[in-house]
Amino acid sequence: MKLGLDISGGDFAPRANVLGAILALEQLPDDVELVLIGREDEIRSILKEKEFVSDRISVVNAPDIITMEDHPTRAIPQKPNSSISVGFELLAQKKIDSFASTGNTGAMLVGSMYKVNAIPGVIRPCITSVLPIVNGQNSIILDVGSNADCKPDVLYQFASLGSIYAKSVMNIDNPRVGLLNIGEEEGKGNLLTQTAYKLMKGSEDFNFVGNIEGRDLFTGKADVVVCDGFTGNIVLKQAEGMYSITKELGIKDNYLDRFNYENYGGTPILGVNSDVIIGHGISNDIAVKNMMCLAHDVASSELTKKIKEAFK
Repeated sequence: MKLGLDISGGDFAPRANVLGAILALEQLPDDVELVLIGREDEIRSILKEKEFVSDRISVVNAPDIITMEDHPTRAIPQKPNSSISVGFELLAQKKIDSFASTGNTGAMLVGSMYKVNAIPGVIRPCITSVLPIVNGQNSIILDVGSNADCKPDVLYQFASLGSIYAKSVMNIDNPRVGLLNIGEEEGKGNLLTQTAYKLMKGSEDFNFVGNIEGRDLFTGKADVVVCDGFTGNIVLKQAEGMYSITKELGIKDNYLDRFNYENYGGTPILGVNSDVIIGHGISNDIAVKNMMCLAHDVASSELTKKIKEAFK
C-alpha cells in the first residue's frame, strides 16, 4: 500500500510533515510505503538531518506550493507543479492508494471533485469530525464545512455516507444516525430539518433515531450526527475553542484532552472516487502521524469501494 503525503501544506511545513511521516512509519504495517510529495531538496535535507533511511519512503518532487491564500478553484490549474496538484495526479493515476494534506482545504476539495471526481450518485461529497463521547467512545458529525447550504436530499446522503464510515472505519455494527435540530420532536426545526426528517424517517439505508439537540452531541445518543456544513463547522470550531480555553486555564482532564485535534489527525472526504484525507492547517508532527494512520485505516477498510456499492 502506498500513501501519499503533501509535505508542503500546513503552517509548519515541511518539517512537521516529514517528521510526522517518520513517526507514522513506526506504527504502520511493514507493507506500507509513504510517498512524500514536495520540494525534494527540503525533504531530503530533513531526512538526512534525522539520519533516517528507509526503503519505505520515496520522494516525488513538486517545487510549487498552494498557499492558504490561494483561491481554491484557480490554484490547481495555475500551479500544476504544486504538491497538491501532483498528489492528485498520482492518485488519479493510481500510483498511490490515498492522498493526505494539511494544506489548503478548499484546494483539496476542488482537487477531489475535478481530479478524482465524485462517486456517481453522490450529490455533495462531505467531511466529518470526531465527537468525543463521555463513555470513552467516539461519534462523528457531518458535514463540518464543505457544504454550507444543503437541501434535504443532501442531508439524507450525509446520513448514508456517515453510516458507511461508522461501520467500515469505526467498526460500529448498526450506527445510530441522528439529525441535529433545535428539539427532539418530529415537527421541530426549520424547513430543511423538517423535510430531511421526513426523508430519513423509516429509511432502510441507515438506522435513523430521530432528532438530537446540541446538548446531546457528546453523550453518545447517536453514532452519526447529520447537519449542514454551516452548522457543523460552528459546532467544530466551538469545541476547538472550548478545548483551547481549558488549556489556557490549566485544566487537566482525560476527557477534555480527547478534544485535542492531534489525536485524530484528519478526516476523509466522503463521496469521492479515491481516498483523500484532509488535516488541520496547524498540524504538528504528532497530528501528521495520526493523519497517516487514519489514511491507512480508511484505505484498509475499502471505504470508497463500499460507498460506491451503496450508491450504485
